[in-house]
Amino acid sequence: MDGLSAVQSRIGEIQARFTPNTVARSAAATWQSAATASGLSGSTASDAVSQLLGTGSSNGDRAVAAATAYLGVPYQWGGTDPTKGLDCSGLTQRVYADLGVAIPRTSSQQATAGTPVASLAEALPGDLVFFDNTSSRPGIDHVGIYAGNGKMIAAPQEGEVVKLQAVGTPTVIRRILPADQTPSLLSGLTAQAAAPTSATAAATAAGPLRGVPYADLFTKAATAHGISPALLAAVAKTESNFDTSAVSPAGAQGLMQFMPATARGLGVDPRDPASAIDGAARYLRQLTDQFGSTDLALAAYNAGPGTVSRHGGIPPYPETQAYVTKVKTTAAGLS
Repeated sequence: MDGLSAVQSRIGEIQARFTPNTVARSAAATWQSAATASGLSGSTASDAVSQLLGTGSSNGDRAVAAATAYLGVPYQWGGTDPTKGLDCSGLTQRVYADLGVAIPRTSSQQATAGTPVASLAEALPGDLVFFDNTSSRPGIDHVGIYAGNGKMIAAPQEGEVVKLQAVGTPTVIRRILPADQTPSLLSGLTAQAAAPTSATAAATAAGPLRGVPYADLFTKAATAHGISPALLAAVAKTESNFDTSAVSPAGAQGLMQFMPATARGLGVDPRDPASAIDGAARYLRQLTDQFGSTDLALAAYNAGPGTVSRHGGIPPYPETQAYVTKVKTTAAGLS
């Protein structure tokens, strides 16, 4: 069975499992009515796949094919179970799990996964498109799966269902499955577990860090804590140029330049690369969850979380502003 056929088979299994559930999907929100509302004709997910993608079978196409199985599932805040409902990042995490690929849980976390795509003009089906829709709180708060032709499949908001809709203007675009990834990685989906092994996830993320010192440690720690390996390595490059013996004038130590008090609080040995890298990944995850965006997490790593909180964003310090830009630029180069 080829990759696309496997996905279509998987779609059938998914639909058979939750379509009859009247709690999760009312008569007005069956798959077919949801597809019709999304502008798709036909009575099966395979029909929708054909309309969206023709006969294509790239890795991104498979992601879109898997996403069509969830058309019509009700939006539910925090939802990860399609028999009850899905939120936006619950949908994207579920789709990629169906493909055997693990991504983080929340949209802000997912926005650091994979590799960046410069613009919608360069986006491919299957890419994740992210949005900052809340003016009162900076940071990513919505995600969808790009379906091509200016459309995405997403779980929009309370009272709606998973549907095909216009993309609009994404804030961030990330490619989880590289366009040149071998099809064999995604073949035989019905025979493999939904979640990959940690080794598979690490192998997927390791490629961009070839030649980077401690690449295996960056990949392992980033995978464990749900952040980008390239971003983690870029912090080390910016902080110490990968020097485990570095000491700053302010007293920050080691590869990841932890201040002694911060290192103690995290239980980190700043001079030990494995300990420092894992601690930095854990710390960046905490900061990203606290502030809701990668930019604010980086600013907090440099200037301290209290400073970012007091200023309500990136503080007006040239050093911190330059730091955020430099780390992101370095991460893009490593990706």
